[in-house]
Amino acid sequence: MKAIWNGEIIAESNETVVVEANHYFPANTVVQHYLKESGTTSVCPWKGVAHYYSLSVNGEENVDAAWYYPKASDAAKNIEGMVAFWKDVKVVD
Repeated sequence: MKAIWNGEIIAESNETVVVEANHYFPANTVVQHYLKESGTTSVCPWKGVAHYYSLSVNGEENVDAAWYYPKASDAAKNIEGMVAFWKDVKVVD
């Protein structure tokens, strides 16, 4: 699977985990220099507190376009630390 935004591959992995139709990429398969830590968080009742990244690619920013669970609940331990995308980021195989 590949996550693509603004003409660049943001992440690529054969080992994504699909949860609620979102592909979660292992953190080491994400191009870290495209990620910018965001102060945004949200709460999922069964996964826990999500933290967000904004993407900065080719001079453009996509605010809060990626998220991850640094301390996932017991029910979501399989995606702890993995990164998922939305907001016009295309995830394709």
